[in-house]
Amino acid sequence: MTTQTRSQKVAAFGSAYETLIAGLEDFPKEMWDFRDEHGCWSIHEHLVHIADSEANSYIRCRRFIAEPGKPLMAYDENGWASALGYADRSVSEALELFRILRQQTYDLINALPESAWANTCYHPENGDMTLDDWLDVYAVHIPEHLQYMRENHNAWLASR
Repeated sequence: MTTQTRSQKVAAFGSAYETLIAGLEDFPKEMWDFRDEHGCWSIHEHLVHIADSEANSYIRCRRFIAEPGKPLMAYDENGWASALGYADRSVSEALELFRILRQQTYDLINALPESAWANTCYHPENGDMTLDDWLDVYAVHIPEHLQYMRENHNAWLASR
């Protein structure tokens, strides 16, 4: 990855909380628990997932930096949503947790030497990954979930 491309992705990573909060303004809170007929996650569940995903991202990033070559943990997102009762978890706490974890990691990666970006770890579902690969995943995570939320919102509007 070029330094310029990485810088753009780091900037997107760093502004993800603001992007998420701005995107949520498009969705009335009365529909945040709505699930379409396909059973996709509600906006509420997406937000709790984002916090749990960020907790995993936080640890994965640090493993790339401090323990290159070690394995990363995979997890069953749908299993977590069900077993951990995402629909009953606090959205405000999830958003605050996401904000703090994302800021901490942004501050860390913003100061990394160039050499750290080539560090690798093994992911059981994706194989060997570099820190650049990790950034590719998490730089777009929030925009992807906002798109899912838009789809959910459209389904809610159509059901009315």
